[in-house]
Amino acid sequence: MANIRFSRKLFEKEIGKLDKTMQNKIAMFGTTLESFDDEEIEIEVFPNRPDLLSYQGFKRSFLGFLGKEKGIKKYKINPPEKDYVVKIDSSLKKIRPYTACAVIKGLKFKDEKIKEIIEIQEKLHNTIGRKRKKIAIGIYPLEKIKFPITFKALEPDKIKFVPLEMEKELSGLEILQRHPTGREYAHLLAGKEKFPIFIDAKGDIMSMPPIINSNLTGKITEKTKDVFVECSGFDFEIAKKCLNIIVTTLADMGGKIYQIELKGEVNEKTPDLTPQETPLSIENANKILGLELDEKQIKELLGKMGHEYEKGIVKSPAWRTDILHEIDLIEDIAIAYGYENFEAEIPEISTIGEEDKKETIKRKIAEILSGLGLLETSSYHLTKPEDMFKKMNVPEKMKNNYLEVEDSKTDYTLLRKNLTHCLLRIFSENSDSEYPQKIFESGRVFELQQGKIIEKESLSVAVIPSNFTEIKQILNYLFKMLDLEIEIKETENFSPWFIDGRVAEIRINNKKIGEIGEIHPKILRNWKLKYPVALFEIELEEIFELIKEEG
Repeated sequence: MANIRFSRKLFEKEIGKLDKTMQNKIAMFGTTLESFDDEEIEIEVFPNRPDLLSYQGFKRSFLGFLGKEKGIKKYKINPPEKDYVVKIDSSLKKIRPYTACAVIKGLKFKDEKIKEIIEIQEKLHNTIGRKRKKIAIGIYPLEKIKFPITFKALEPDKIKFVPLEMEKELSGLEILQRHPTGREYAHLLAGKEKFPIFIDAKGDIMSMPPIINSNLTGKITEKTKDVFVECSGFDFEIAKKCLNIIVTTLADMGGKIYQIELKGEVNEKTPDLTPQETPLSIENANKILGLELDEKQIKELLGKMGHEYEKGIVKSPAWRTDILHEIDLIEDIAIAYGYENFEAEIPEISTIGEEDKKETIKRKIAEILSGLGLLETSSYHLTKPEDMFKKMNVPEKMKNNYLEVEDSKTDYTLLRKNLTHCLLRIFSENSDSEYPQKIFESGRVFELQQGKIIEKESLSVAVIPSNFTEIKQILNYLFKMLDLEIEIKETENFSPWFIDGRVAEIRINNKKIGEIGEIHPKILRNWKLKYPVALFEIELEEIFELIKEEG
């Protein structure tokens, strides 16, 4: 969640009086009204709508919801001026390979506007940017830099510039060690042989993303009228969306947008505000919402949410990062229709509610493991090919029976086949947290067998740092509490992420239900884990059947 604050006087001048009706409208729009007084309004914005993290973005969308400015707002995009080029060097390929850039001219920065821009930048860093891990944003005064600009990677000792809010020149490593922001985000460049930098045609280093701008070329003042904006990261599509949010915000402040020509692995001109197109079935929308809307009503409701509808196709603004699927559009239809207008209905069926037996057993397992001091985690069913295969050292011949999502809008394209890699990812993402870390997850895994999608319930338990003996003790205690007997047998046929000789198969009623062991050092390096990991993963289907029979 992120909160934004803006002037009540400005809101009432440009949007409307903040009476009871307006307060209710803000809530029904999906942005909680946290507080307000005579001077200021504070609202809460959900993480799926980073385009609302500024007054300009909120105003643009909310006016549509009120029916005052429907459809996609149009912005004029000026072509690149002479030398408006950013060269992307191949040295960035495994470090921070993408950037999307723009120039905004004709801005009038006062002290409060500068603060507002910094706040937007930081809120985007913390939401869509995942605390700068996925996306980092740089904003520079145009008069201090000279095109063309180069985005490349250098050895840390060759990077020397004066970072923001300092007077002394530091090297790349010194910035990570001495600068407050450098220390805060040093983990993002940990282990890298080279660090990314933006450097202009004069040879001046502009910034070292995702850490800090240069004090010479990266500090906006009240005299600044024109700015250069860049978003760098690991996903070009997300970088472009993030840039679109920033440039439209600055355009709503009175700026003029100019494109930048990118040259390198990606050859494009950014920003590109071409609307995203998504098919929409009216029949499906009505079925999900329980309504009977016609095409005209659908068009009207989508218009209130900033979309344009025509003959089964919805065009969405280029700054909407949350539109990934038809269901996201249906949610917008529901918001525009008004949740307060839905009528509750009792289904015309007569049943007696009862908790699913499988869920009862899963809850019991969770209670047992929690009693041992383990934390329960929950991961998405979708995962990345790199995480499920490459980082887990899965050979090419074993990459079979997996399910891939068609036309995925993100790099999460596969349905997970196991929970093991999900737990290792959680360890990797929490490497700076206190040790030991003991976690477990139960959930569905998926396989393709003879053309059919097979769903199974699995349980995985992992501890870091740990060894075979400790994880075996947890396994034995779990089954003792479930009053089931298991066998742990040596095996030569095991998953490639375990250490040979420190792995075994788990059997129940002479049937293999899982594996237990220590994770191979190579896999630990792939996940950047410094301590040994021991884990087990088991299929729960056999356990469900045995406990049902005994029950």
